[in-house]
Order: sequence, then C-alpha cells, then structure tokens
Amino acid sequence: MDAVATAVDHALRPAVVRDLGRQAYEPVWHAMQRFTDQRDDDSADELWVVEHDPVFTLGQAGKPEHVLAPGDIPVVHVDRGGQVTYHGPGQIVVYPLLRLPRLGIGVRDYVCRIEQAIIDTLGEWNIGAERQDGAPGVYVGGAKVAALGIRVRRGCTFHGLAFNVAMDLEPFHRINPCGYEGLQVTAMVDLGGPSGMDAVKPVLLDQLARQFGLLLRPTPEQPDLSA
Repeated sequence: MDAVATAVDHALRPAVVRDLGRQAYEPVWHAMQRFTDQRDDDSADELWVVEHDPVFTLGQAGKPEHVLAPGDIPVVHVDRGGQVTYHGPGQIVVYPLLRLPRLGIGVRDYVCRIEQAIIDTLGEWNIGAERQDGAPGVYVGGAKVAALGIRVRRGCTFHGLAFNVAMDLEPFHRINPCGYEGLQVTAMVDLGGPSGMDAVKPVLLDQLARQFGLLLRPTPEQPDLSA
C-alpha cells in the first residue's frame, strides 16, 4: 500500500478524541508524556486537540541560535524532534497518541500520512498544498502552513502537528522557523480559507481518521493537567 494511502484494508480501530480547548503548553506536554508512559497494549489510541497560549518550543536537538528575539513569549525545551516553532491562538494543534505497530505502519509512513491529512484538509477549500523534500510539514507556494514535530517511544507516538488556521504570524519573525533562516510562514485564512477554527477542526480530524483507519469517539473527559 502506498505510504499515503488510506488505511482501508482492515476494520476501523476506535480512537478517543479529547478537545482540550485553549491551554498552556507545559501541562499538556507532561500529560501526554504520562499517557505514553502508562499505556499498555490494550490502551485505546487517542487524539488530543488543543489551542495553546503563545509559546516557542525547541526540539531536543534544537539549536538555541534559531531563537532570535523571543521577547515576552516563553521558550520551552521539549523532547520532540525538530528545531524551533511557535504555538499560539488561531492554530490547531493535534497530538496523535497512537500505537504504530498496532496500525501496521512505521515512522516515515506515519509522518507522510499526517502530511497527507493536512494536504487533503486544505484541498477541501481548494487550496493546493505540498510537501518539501527533507523539510517535514506542509507548504503552499513555498510558505509553511503546518509544522510537524514528533516523538516515538516504544512504538507509541506523542507530540504531533501544528496547523496555522487564523493566527497572528508575527512571532514567527522572532525565530528561524523549524531552523530555516528566512522561511516564510502562512496561515489558512490568508490563503482564502475560513477564519473559524470550528470549521477546520472536524475536517482535519476526519482526514486524520481516514489516513489511519480510525473510528473517532469524542469524549468530554479531559486528561489530568494538574500534575
């Protein structure tokens, strides 16, 4: 099966969807670490959807020199791959907490499927998007509209994707986005897409479910963000 083909050759697997609303970054990060450490072979996969307070995150091999002038926005060193990126209001962040061996896919396939879900989401609004070799994420006309930063531990994924929907892009000028000097960043609303997160979120979740062969089951229950 092609790396970005839909997972339709097996029964859909249930996955819990938790919409966390707007949250500070660090409590959600630590909660998904705990979830990953505590899950077992029988634990259901989950997708966490969140909109973060303004924050720069720097990957585990990230170079501090790519953080140019953070100003009043905090910088958090995290345990994902990649360099520096920005999270803030108007951006959909999805953390797929999946068990890859159970889905029968590897890490490269996982990344390709996430990218394809974003590309297909943009396509719903007739926005043509593409990948770029050697630079994970999704681009429109050379400008990055979605970033990926992942971690896999014992075959289980955490961290995930950040999709710019309708946000203030100024903070991206304070960094070298994803470690690339001069990389242009864009948002869906500036490409002719909707300005409302609620319009985009269900389409993106449906496309992720399609790529991974998941049957999504939303729940109002939230992870413990207090620890």
